[in-house]
Amino acid sequence: MKRLSNVSSGVAASAVMAGFWAIVPAAAHHSHSMFDLTTTQTITGSVKTFVFQNPHVYLFVDVADAGTGKVTDYAIEMSHVQNTLSHGITASTFKPGDSVTIKMNPLHGGRPGGQYITIAKDGKEYTRGAGE
Repeated sequence: MKRLSNVSSGVAASAVMAGFWAIVPAAAHHSHSMFDLTTTQTITGSVKTFVFQNPHVYLFVDVADAGTGKVTDYAIEMSHVQNTLSHGITASTFKPGDSVTIKMNPLHGGRPGGQYITIAKDGKEYTRGAGE
């Protein structure tokens, strides 16, 4: 009976490790394929919401069309909280109503949003790190 118990423990441990290694590549890799990394776009608008939480920090910005005045809500993806903090951005850096200018890699297909490259507010510029 002891031999069966050891075999069962070994099988269980192998199953746990197999499950762990199946998850690690997905957790360790983040695709940027939804962004057009060959294009940059600059928008200026008013902060609607700042979501400072993992897995990614998001800045939602209302941008008014200069010609029509129509407002479009842009979703700007940032990195995870620890990287964002390392670039000087905290949970209180952006507040609703703040005016910001964002240089970004836009989403493919013309959807309103992108991955930030720089965000300027009140004369201070925050820059994304390489590879984020």
